[in-house]
Amino acid sequence: MLRHLLRLFPLLQNYQEGWLLFPVPGGRGEMSWRPQYRSSKFRNVYGKVANREHCFDGIPITKNVHDNHFCAVNTKFLAIVTESAGGGSFLVIPLEQTGRIEPNYPKVCGHQGNVLDIKWNPFIENIIASCSEDTSVRIWEIPEGGLKRNMTEAVLELYGHSRRVGLVEWHPTTANILFSAGYDYKVLIWNLDTGEPVKMIDCHSDVILCMSFNTDGSLLSTTCKDKKLRVIEPRSGKVLQEANCKNHRVNRVVFIGNMKRLLTTGVSRWNTRQIALWDQEDLSMPLIEEEIDGLSGLLFPFYDADTHMLYLAGKGDGNIRYYEINTEKPYFTYLMEFRSPAPQKGLGVMPKHGLDVSACEVFRFYKLITLKGLIEPVSMIVPRRSETYQEDIYPMTPGTEPALTPDEWLSGMNRDPILMSLKEGYKKASKVVFKAPIREKKSVVVNGIDLLENVPPRTENELLRMFFRQQDEIRRLKNELSQKDIKIRQLQLELKNLHNSPKNNEL
Repeated sequence: MLRHLLRLFPLLQNYQEGWLLFPVPGGRGEMSWRPQYRSSKFRNVYGKVANREHCFDGIPITKNVHDNHFCAVNTKFLAIVTESAGGGSFLVIPLEQTGRIEPNYPKVCGHQGNVLDIKWNPFIENIIASCSEDTSVRIWEIPEGGLKRNMTEAVLELYGHSRRVGLVEWHPTTANILFSAGYDYKVLIWNLDTGEPVKMIDCHSDVILCMSFNTDGSLLSTTCKDKKLRVIEPRSGKVLQEANCKNHRVNRVVFIGNMKRLLTTGVSRWNTRQIALWDQEDLSMPLIEEEIDGLSGLLFPFYDADTHMLYLAGKGDGNIRYYEINTEKPYFTYLMEFRSPAPQKGLGVMPKHGLDVSACEVFRFYKLITLKGLIEPVSMIVPRRSETYQEDIYPMTPGTEPALTPDEWLSGMNRDPILMSLKEGYKKASKVVFKAPIREKKSVVVNGIDLLENVPPRTENELLRMFFRQQDEIRRLKNELSQKDIKIRQLQLELKNLHNSPKNNEL
C-alpha cells in the first residue's frame, strides 16, 4: 500500500502544478504529461531593456544593506539614494536627462544620517518624502527642471520618532497624509497641512518591515520582525486581523486590489523563498503557499491591479518572474520570467500614467545595478501588432487627483481613488499645490523628551560626537570653575590685606 502511495505522490504534485493526464494513442493505457495552458492576454508579456543611452550611468548607488528599494520614480523625476560621507543624500534627475551623470551633480543632502527610504507624493510630482537614520522625516520641494545646486533646506522637517526611521508611505487617496515607521516599533501618521503627527500606531513588538494600503486606504497591512502579519484600521490603530507566521516567515506584503486578498513574500521553514496568499478577513491560515526557489535574497512583490499581474523580483538576482492572479483556485498562474545577468539592489516603478501606451507597455521598472553604478529601465510589454489604443489592457486607472482632504479622511471618510483614462495620453497637470505649514515654536513631547528643544542623537557617530562635545564642555566648565575659585581666594586675600593695612588702622 505504501509503495503505491509513493508512486502516486509525484503524479499528484505534478497535477497541482498544472499538468493534466492524457491517454497516449497506442500506448497500452499508459498516461502522458502535457502542460495545461490557461488562455491569457498577458501570457506572452516580455521584458525589454532600454538602450544604454536611455539608462542613467555613473551613479554612486548606496551600499546600505537596509531592505528597501532606494529608488523612487514619477513622470518627471528619478530619485536614487547615493553613497555619501557625513550624512545622507539622494539624487533627483529629470527623466529626460539620461546618459552619464557628472560626479558633482547636485544632491538633496540635508539629512545628518543615512537616507533609508524615499517616496514621491502621488498627487504633487515635485514633492518627495525621505526618512533617515537621524530620526527625522523630511519633505522636499524639487524645482521644475531639477536641481541646479545642492539642496539642504527641506520645506518641512518632522520629528517624532525616537530611533531611526526605515519606511515612509503616502496615503493612496488622501492629500498630505504620510505614514512613517521607525525602529522604535511605532507608525506615525502625519498631517502635512499642519506638520504634526495626528496618530501613533503602537501595536508592533519589533521592527516593521513593510507597509501596504488597500485601494481606498481604509486598511493598512504590515509585516514585522516579530513574524506577524497584521491588518490595521489606521485611524484608530486597532488590529483587525493578525497572523503568526511561524512556517512562512513574512518579509513583504501587498494588497491584491479589490479582491480582499493579501500577498506576502517570505521564507519557508526549509529556508526556501516562498509566496503566500491570504484572505484579509481571516488570517488564520493562508489560502495557498507556493515555493519559488532556494535563493537567499529578499523577494520584492509588485502588483498591478489593472492587469491583475504580480511581479516577483529577488534582491541580488537579475530575474523578474510574473504571474496572473485569479480569484479562484489555483490563484496563481505563472506567465514568464525576465532574465538578466545583472543583479538588482532595488527597483523603482513608474506610475501607470507615465507608461508608453503606444508601445503596449503595461509596467516599467527602474533597476538599480550597484556594481555598474547604473539605473536600467525595463519595460514589460504586451506584444500586439495593432498600433491603436488597446482598451482591454488599459482600463481606467488611479490618477493624480486626491479623493479626500486630510480632515475628511481623519473624520472617518473613505473614498476610492479618482480614476482617469490613458487613451489620449495623460498630460493634465495636477491642481494640488503643497503649502508648508507655518509652525510656531512649541513642544512635541515623545517619551518625556521635547524633540524640538532636545533633538536626540540620531546615529552612533552623532552620539559619539555629542559625548565628546559634552566631555569638552565639562572640562571647560571645571577649568572655569577652578579659575573662579583662585580669583575668589585672591580677592579674599586682597580684602584681608586691605583691612590690616596701617592706613585703615589709623582711621
